[in-house]
Amino acid sequence: MTALGALFLPILVSAVLVFIASSIIHMAPLWHRKDLPRVPDEEGVRKALAPFAIPPGEYMVPRAGSMDEMKSPEFVEKTKRGPNVIMTVLPPGPFGMGRPLALWFVYVLLVSIFSAYVAGAALPAGAEYLSVFRFAGATAFIGYAVALWQQSIWYHRSWGQTAKITFDGLIYGLITGGAFGWLWP
Repeated sequence: MTALGALFLPILVSAVLVFIASSIIHMAPLWHRKDLPRVPDEEGVRKALAPFAIPPGEYMVPRAGSMDEMKSPEFVEKTKRGPNVIMTVLPPGPFGMGRPLALWFVYVLLVSIFSAYVAGAALPAGAEYLSVFRFAGATAFIGYAVALWQQSIWYHRSWGQTAKITFDGLIYGLITGGAFGWLWP
């Protein structure tokens, strides 16, 4: 077992490297440029939704209040007619990147901490590079990618988009595993 405190350097270095890699992946016009396509008649949709002043959050339309309502002929007819929508409403105004990037770094740091915890619980100081790489990398991959598969299962996110996010998670896991293997005490 390796104490979490002894893993401060690999935690920090892996988080910084993943943050840099994710910035490159999302700024370069690589595989994410078409993740969120426009809706038909975007301006018409915006004008139709504007009067509702929907607060920021996630919504489902139509939304049943109970299992009984979900089975009712009226609700079933609504779902047949459509549209059936799951949407995220953002606050109005320009898209600021400061807060999301800060939160993303905190998340990346937390994934590195959990990777350190798992690898540290399993391996002693002086463990071989490949063993450290496997534990830390696999834990990071799970943290970055596997939980997102639910979005395709339950909310119909395209499996293509989920595959791209999984590929990102694989890159981040490899970077994390490499940093931990390199800097393991």
